[in-house]
Amino acid sequence: MKLLILDAGHCLSLALVREANRRSDTELVIEAGLRLDPGRLEDVAPDALVIPPLARPISAEPAAVTAHAEAVEACMEACLAVGIPLVWCVSDQLYEDGFEAPIDEHVIPRPRDESLRRLVATGDRIRAECPQHLIVRLGPLFALEGSHAWLGELIDTLVAGGELRGESDVTFCPTSVDAVAMALIGMLLQQHCGAGAWGSYHLAGTEPVSAFTFVSMVRTQLSTRLEGRGEHLELGGVRALNHHHDQPLRRVLNCRRVLEVFGVHQKPWRLELGRMLDAWCRANDHCHPDTEVDESP
Repeated sequence: MKLLILDAGHCLSLALVREANRRSDTELVIEAGLRLDPGRLEDVAPDALVIPPLARPISAEPAAVTAHAEAVEACMEACLAVGIPLVWCVSDQLYEDGFEAPIDEHVIPRPRDESLRRLVATGDRIRAECPQHLIVRLGPLFALEGSHAWLGELIDTLVAGGELRGESDVTFCPTSVDAVAMALIGMLLQQHCGAGAWGSYHLAGTEPVSAFTFVSMVRTQLSTRLEGRGEHLELGGVRALNHHHDQPLRRVLNCRRVLEVFGVHQKPWRLELGRMLDAWCRANDHCHPDTEVDESP
C-alpha cells in the first residue's frame, strides 16, 4: 500500500513515517506542505492521500484556519479528478461546546465560531462530493517532536522553568500520535483490501481527563523519572484555569465505531505518556548523570 502524506513536519506525519518504517506493507511519499498539484497526485498514484489535522483550531488565526480549509478542499478536488481516496484528520475542538455524553460519529459539529464553521463546511463538502473518504476526528494529539507536538512543548516549558496552565473544567481524551498512526495505517490497509468502510470515525485515547490533570500528570511523571535518574532539575509549576464557571465542558469522543468496523482499540493515554517520557529521558542530556571516567593507562 502506498500513501501520500502532506505537511511533512507535522507530528502525525512523523509518526506515520516511524510506523511505516517498521512495516513491510506500507510505502509513504511525503510532501512538505498542504498544497498539492493534481499532476503530482496522478504521478504518485497513492492508494490514499492523508492530511494531518490543524491542531487547536479554536486558538488559531482565522487566516490559518481558512488556508487549511481551502487546501483540504483543493486536495479533495484533485482526489476526485484522479479517483484517489481522501483521509482528513480533524480536531475534536470542532465540537466547540462539547456534550454531556460521549459524542458519536453521526453528530456533525455545529460550532458558533466562524473559523470552526469554515472547517465544518469543508467536512460537509467532503461528505457530499467525495464518496471515498475518511474523516477522522481526533482527541488532543500529544507527541515529542514535530509541529503541534503538544507534549514536547509541555516538557520544554517545564524544563525551562516556565509555568504550565490547564483548564480544570475542560474534559477531553488526550491522544497519542503514535497510536493514531498505527490505527490509520491499519484502517487503510483494510480499505485497500476492499473493506469499503468509508465515512467518519472518532479516534482518541481512553480515560477522559481535564486539561489541568493531564499537564499535572506530565509534570509529576517527568519529575519522578528525573529524580530516579539522579537528576535534580527544578521544573516549572502548573496552574489551574477555570473558563466555564456555569457548566464544565466535556469534549469526549465515542470511539465505538472504529472498534466495530476496523477492530481498532483505543490506547490508554497514561501508558503512551509514560512511554514517550521514557523515550525523552533516554534521548535527553538532563537524564544522563555525569559518570567518572577511568583515564588511567
